Amino acid sequence: QVQLEESGGGLVRPGGSLRLSCTASGSQFRRRAMAWYRQPPGKQRELVARITGSGGLAYADSVKGRCTISKDNAKNTVYLTMNSLNLEDTAVYYCAAWTSSAILSTVVSTPPDYWGQGIQVTVSA
Repeated sequence: QVQLEESGGGLVRPGGSLRLSCTASGSQFRRRAMAWYRQPPGKQRELVARITGSGGLAYADSVKGRCTISKDNAKNTVYLTMNSLNLEDTAVYYCAAWTSSAILSTVVSTPPDYWGQGIQVTVSA
């Protein structure tokens, strides 16, 4: 079982920046694909960014050029750095992970196996 703990959310003004962190328990973090999802108010949960064990990256079109996902394998932590935030970025952000044995085709086609509790990000003037 993998536990995920998010931190770094909060209130930010439009145009501002924020970095979310997610620390994972368990082993094999280096091999594990990780992702950030978000759920805006009244909408469905959506993928924001994903990073595979080999470093492959994927981003939602809405955040390309503004967000960066990265992993620190020594700290078992994945980050989401968000710049030029706008009102539409307001959401609960969730950290997610796949099993360490998940291959790429599984990662891109199936939901994550583990989820964090979620953390609120509010963009408001």
